[in-house]
Amino acid sequence: MCVQLQYIRAIAALLVVYFHAILQLEKLNPDAWITVYLFGKSGVDLFFVLSGFVMWITTADKAQAVTDFWWKRIRRVVPLYWAVTLAAAMVALVLPQILKSTQFDVPHILASLAFLPWLNPSDPAGEMIAPLIVPGWTLNYEMYFYLLFGLCLLVPVRHRIAAITALIGSVFLVANLAPESTAARFYGDTVIFEFVAGVMLGRVYKAGISFSAPVVAVALVLGFAVLVFNDYRGFELPRLITIGVPAAVIIFFATAIRIPDLKAWRWLRLLGDASYSIYLTHIFTLAGSRMIYPWVIGTLQSDTLFVILMMAMSTAVGLASYTLFEVPVGRYLSTANPPGSGRPAKPSNA
Repeated sequence: MCVQLQYIRAIAALLVVYFHAILQLEKLNPDAWITVYLFGKSGVDLFFVLSGFVMWITTADKAQAVTDFWWKRIRRVVPLYWAVTLAAAMVALVLPQILKSTQFDVPHILASLAFLPWLNPSDPAGEMIAPLIVPGWTLNYEMYFYLLFGLCLLVPVRHRIAAITALIGSVFLVANLAPESTAARFYGDTVIFEFVAGVMLGRVYKAGISFSAPVVAVALVLGFAVLVFNDYRGFELPRLITIGVPAAVIIFFATAIRIPDLKAWRWLRLLGDASYSIYLTHIFTLAGSRMIYPWVIGTLQSDTLFVILMMAMSTAVGLASYTLFEVPVGRYLSTANPPGSGRPAKPSNA
């Protein structure tokens, strides 16, 4: 798989960490000048397009049982997510003052573990659809996409893109025609089509389309500029258009060139490998940063340096999680039997 995907994953994770770091600082010091530059949620859209892309290029050229596909996605996503969710639940029960946006609510916890959309009881307005680990709302979409994409593996490859588009589009239409509800709001969001865009880009990538390095470089600079600008400005248009389109452009050009795994960029690839851990654990690090803010400001006397410190700490914790939990657990589960297969699973990096 092209190494630049890992670079994009790293950038996407760091964008999300920056976004939440600014939100955290805004609570600690609303007058901090850097809080004006609030952007980074677009990292999620990069992840969504990437997911669709990777699912296509890893399944298009080989037959794969639906249960095998689902098992690979479960063993990749579930262990760490369940671990941090249960950890957050325990913190919310024992030390509720630490995670202020988290409440111990059994139905909400069970829905979180099952990747079901649920109103977060910690939201005063009662409108936020998010699991116990708030950034986990993206995983609810991921698992929903994996469920539908797995079903489409039953369809011949030549019709598979049409099938996944029609399936997702049908659910989207029903959700928007159905009476107002949590599920209807969640599955009726246009953001789900970012996965479809990724699948289509995977098809383009398989066709072998490529561009020269200068063209790719210019396109990526412009793509990221538009992505961040639209993210920052927050236009009153569907997220699919304002952020999803530039995210798709970035993935298109990033994968339209064959580049070596440059030794100087191995650190960025490592961050890409650990991006899932960074994404899921950074809220714990940022929550802990509230306790040291007075000391940091008294010492560094800079809110900007505090944000940089929060991002560095979040990255370090994510790397530790990746090394100590994600890698060994993933290695163990890769040798486990997929449910109902009767044969060992093959290791996968998808």
